[in-house]
Amino acid sequence: MTDTPTLRPLPGFSGPDAPDDEGLHRCVHCGFCLQACPTYLETGLETASPRGRIALMRAVAEGRTALTDRVLEHWDLCLLCRACEAACPSGVPYGALMEAARTQAERVRPRSLVARALSRLAFRELLPHPARLRFLGAALRAYQRTVQRPLRATGLLARLPGRLAQAEAMLPPLPARFFTPAPYPTRSGRAAGRRVALLAGCVQSVIFGPVNEATVRVLARNSCEVVAPPAQVCCGALHAHSGHLPTARDLARRNIDTFLATGVDAVIVNAAGCGAMLKEYGHLLADDPAYAEQAARFSALVRDFSEFLAENLTDRDFGPLPWRVTYQDPCHLAHAQRIHLQPRALLRLIPGLELVETPAADRCCGSAGIYNLTQSEMSLRLLESKMADVATSRAAVVVTANPGCQVQLTLGLQRAGLPGRVMHLAEVLDAAYRAAPRPIVPEEALPRPERQG
Repeated sequence: MTDTPTLRPLPGFSGPDAPDDEGLHRCVHCGFCLQACPTYLETGLETASPRGRIALMRAVAEGRTALTDRVLEHWDLCLLCRACEAACPSGVPYGALMEAARTQAERVRPRSLVARALSRLAFRELLPHPARLRFLGAALRAYQRTVQRPLRATGLLARLPGRLAQAEAMLPPLPARFFTPAPYPTRSGRAAGRRVALLAGCVQSVIFGPVNEATVRVLARNSCEVVAPPAQVCCGALHAHSGHLPTARDLARRNIDTFLATGVDAVIVNAAGCGAMLKEYGHLLADDPAYAEQAARFSALVRDFSEFLAENLTDRDFGPLPWRVTYQDPCHLAHAQRIHLQPRALLRLIPGLELVETPAADRCCGSAGIYNLTQSEMSLRLLESKMADVATSRAAVVVTANPGCQVQLTLGLQRAGLPGRVMHLAEVLDAAYRAAPRPIVPEEALPRPERQG
């Protein structure tokens, strides 16, 4: 690519989704973000750093440069891991700036008919519609159980277009049943303490339904009544990160209406990226007079699973797990939500479990939503670095707390030829309760996931 402008020049960003001018000028170019940024560490390029990307935003905003292909390449390479925010002494709202810049770019970015169709399919026709996602999941599960193995043996799948071939290779085995939100609560079998709602997640409920089931069991074990409102939809994180902020706002309004109507004490999220998004609904809808107050009230209710459990753990009767584990921080838990200690503290309560720390456990694994598909080369470079660190732990279990990280880390173990498996924190805690002498919450106390297909 050259620096020749291929998009229409803008005299500056415009409209309701323009990057905030005060936020752009808050960056003082101190450089603290450089050593926190995975893409800068990989490339050594200033334009692949947060302050470099902000400089490009300012140049576009001031009309000193157009939105060229090269500018977009530098923005697209950003993982939006937000490690820079945690390192920034000036409080630059980098995540919000990048989401706004990408939304502006989406208005003028030239795309082929196929690319536009795929974008519409993913962001408008699939992700906002849970039933359609479950239907797609059922079709993929049928494919995995029938023709996937013989097709892979022929080598034909490797000849598919790059992103499609990689997506097929990364798809984990889909569970026998999906997690379908139910209108009725769990019953813990003991005096209820708090009434909470669970965000099922669009991808989480299809690919990692058992994680949601484990989450419900652990919460019920700790005297929580858990509801999963059926009207909930995608959190909008993938939309916001990919330049579709208007759709993200629409999804936010639907979730706010749905969850506030339940009257719960807290909204529990077991997917780091979703939790970060829900906690920022107040910012997302701050300029919406009809929803600003409700959005702020809703965001105040949101708690990550580990955050909530660390504050409300009533049952410490964990059975022994003689496992050597390492915990890898999801970016949007460690950097966006600033939750580091709680998952580790919960793991250390399990008898017999050995927690081994690795270097840079909070550095991005390269998943970053759909980044591992759109920027596969950089994604794999980051994954190789992550696996080199994981290998030093000699852990049998890699623990994390986000579905994208689970997929990426599983791929990393396979590519590196490392033994072991990847588990969600909720699954580990659930296993520890199962290992306890007391019986766990019976299966019949759980919402019944629908069997698909």
